[in-house]
Amino acid sequence: MMGLSLILKQEVKISKKQLLNSLIASFFFLIYGNGVFVWALKFVDSGFGALIASTQPLFVLFILRFMDRKPFQKKSIIGVCLGMFGMYLLVSQKELITSKDTLLGIFMMLSCVLSWSYGSVFVSKAKLPKSYMVTTGVQMIFAGIVLSLMSLGFGEPWSSPLIWSIEVKVSMILLIVFGGIIAFTAFNFLLKKVSPEKVATSAYVNPVIALCMGWYFLNEQLSNQSIIASIILLTGVYFITSRKRK
Repeated sequence: MMGLSLILKQEVKISKKQLLNSLIASFFFLIYGNGVFVWALKFVDSGFGALIASTQPLFVLFILRFMDRKPFQKKSIIGVCLGMFGMYLLVSQKELITSKDTLLGIFMMLSCVLSWSYGSVFVSKAKLPKSYMVTTGVQMIFAGIVLSLMSLGFGEPWSSPLIWSIEVKVSMILLIVFGGIIAFTAFNFLLKKVSPEKVATSAYVNPVIALCMGWYFLNEQLSNQSIIASIILLTGVYFITSRKRK
């Protein structure tokens, strides 16, 4: 990302304040919000985890209500009620709660969603570099260093990319190009252009795709209750993000 910024002759110099804000955003987004979420996937199905992530607009709404004293509108209240009911249906399924580790995974995922949501509000208000590529690059460099040190500290096994399977290599390339360079840069860009709760509408598509792909590729269980819960939850999210701004 930093290399692309230099090639495109963008301003790469940043002030101490911009650097500090970028590091703070990196923690909320990539270190805790994403790093811990991936760790929690050891205990929770990917599709179910994506549905938990879809509650982000609910968290953003509550954070904005607390920080900016923005009043709830009727659509927001309906959305919150539907979202809470949908989450209840999701986490109350006995076949999903297989151990204490599953409950731990769900709790950690919810805390990650809270971290990502607060980071979204923080970035929308913070002073950051003018170049969104530089913003993304700084966040990723810092998160990469911290997560690498954490991985070594936890004694996780490391392997050379040369011995990875074709599936892993393709997945990593897709994550780097589309998930990192394109999507995360677009995310940082949108947070400065539109309200955080509107940016959170990405939560519409991600969980549905992940739920279906987890079922198709990983043979993860797709219960009727999960389908109903996802419809109710996403309907609640729709009510929140489709409301008119006062």
